Amino acid sequence: MSGKRSAGLLLFRHTDDGIEVLLGHMGGPFFARRDAGAWSVPKGEYEPDEPAWDAARREFQEELGLAPPDGQAVPLGEVRQANGKIVTAWAIEADLDPATVVPGTFTMEWPPKSGRSQEFPELDRVEWFGLDRARAVIVKGQTGFLDRLAEHSG
Repeated sequence: MSGKRSAGLLLFRHTDDGIEVLLGHMGGPFFARRDAGAWSVPKGEYEPDEPAWDAARREFQEELGLAPPDGQAVPLGEVRQANGKIVTAWAIEADLDPATVVPGTFTMEWPPKSGRSQEFPELDRVEWFGLDRARAVIVKGQTGFLDRLAEHSG
């Protein structure tokens, strides 16, 4: 399978209803009509010579268009997604208004085999979710991050 690695930051906040996490809905035509399995920790790929922590902060900025928050980072470890990609994440307690997000973009051929390129947002929206709802929509391989955050905050 893939030997690719990604790193990301999972923002969380405490509310009267419990912990909420900030997830991004993956942009592009493949995920446009999907909810379950289409949300992710803001993350991105990095090369072996880049420290995962540096990549997580860089990717947060690229994906959300905002500087990563300062604060105590809680290591959430690694998970392996179904596609074989290994994802490393840290949780940081911070509040962020989703309306301030200016997502980065990527270009791909669309429609397939059309010869035309279109630009799409990396994340087409970001939202705060309680942990139960987050488990229902996050990429299945990333649910371990939610469990580890809950244990840490428990």
